[in-house]
Amino acid sequence: MTGHRSGSARTSALRALPALVGVGLLLGCAAPGTADDAGGRPHEPAPERTAERVLQVTSVHESTGMTLLEGPTFGPDGNLYVVDVTAPAGEPKVLRVDVAERAVTPVLTDDDSAYTSAQFSPHDGRLYLTDFVSGGIDTVTADGEDPRTFFSGDVDGLPMRPDDVAFDESGNLYVTDTTGYADPSWEPKGRIVRIDRETAEPTVLARDLPAPNGISFSPDFASLWVSHNTGNRVDYLGLDDDGTEVTTAYPAIYFSGGKSQVDSTAVDAAGNLYQGVHGQAKVFVYSPTGELLTTVSLPHRTKGLTSATNVAIRPGTTDAFMTVSGSAGGFVYEFDALATGIRQSNGG
Repeated sequence: MTGHRSGSARTSALRALPALVGVGLLLGCAAPGTADDAGGRPHEPAPERTAERVLQVTSVHESTGMTLLEGPTFGPDGNLYVVDVTAPAGEPKVLRVDVAERAVTPVLTDDDSAYTSAQFSPHDGRLYLTDFVSGGIDTVTADGEDPRTFFSGDVDGLPMRPDDVAFDESGNLYVTDTTGYADPSWEPKGRIVRIDRETAEPTVLARDLPAPNGISFSPDFASLWVSHNTGNRVDYLGLDDDGTEVTTAYPAIYFSGGKSQVDSTAVDAAGNLYQGVHGQAKVFVYSPTGELLTTVSLPHRTKGLTSATNVAIRPGTTDAFMTVSGSAGGFVYEFDALATGIRQSNGG
């Protein structure tokens, strides 16, 4: 893809990325040991699982001083696709990972984007990429060909900072607009935006949110789970029959993370929620009713990896893969999911 936005716009947005990473945007919930309802006694700590290293995908970039893997999603070829959010101009922004052969292939390079998520559309089979720099959404084939801008411009007169995306069954896009990520958490400005698959017409479903980040549909596509980065919580949003209005909305899970913050989400066939975290190299798994079921950690003594921002579960299997980043580089780790993967198991 060739550059199509001004160098000054990209420079301005990229200057914001270190701060964005610092506050955990490109990145859950009540800690184990909370009191039960009956006797006030603490629950038993949730069991932990240990992820195994698959391979290193990227190294820290000299020009940006970091690397940040995001947007893991399985393509029609069975490979895992990831984005490197902080990749500089001329270096791969989208990469294909063959987890069986432990091989990485560059898919897309350009001069002016900062892609924060990737998803394949059930409507046209193309790869859709949210661009934090332009505020738009780009799309390419699985091979990185035929680049197009699917959406650009303001929404209700305000620019977007798109982070994660989820598709409904028909291929309409649901996007977290994380505007306000750098503002105090008591000044929420974020939104959930639905974008029509045919017209690219945006509709704001929810607003005044504390930097929404992760977004995933429930297995029946009747509701959304949305994680809020500066709110350190996950909300439940029930939708009407055509998915154009929110009918029910409330905080569902709270995350006591200290300096760490919730990032992207994924959902398995049983409806369990996999919550990525920026500031800890862990993934927290919750039941649909908010029970912490397990925590996925890296092997003991792993150094230089400080965030596990996102998860993808291979459809029809329990093979789960998490994107992990830090001063040691960007890696993919593998663990066993609690239930099989579905379309919603590709994290944001």
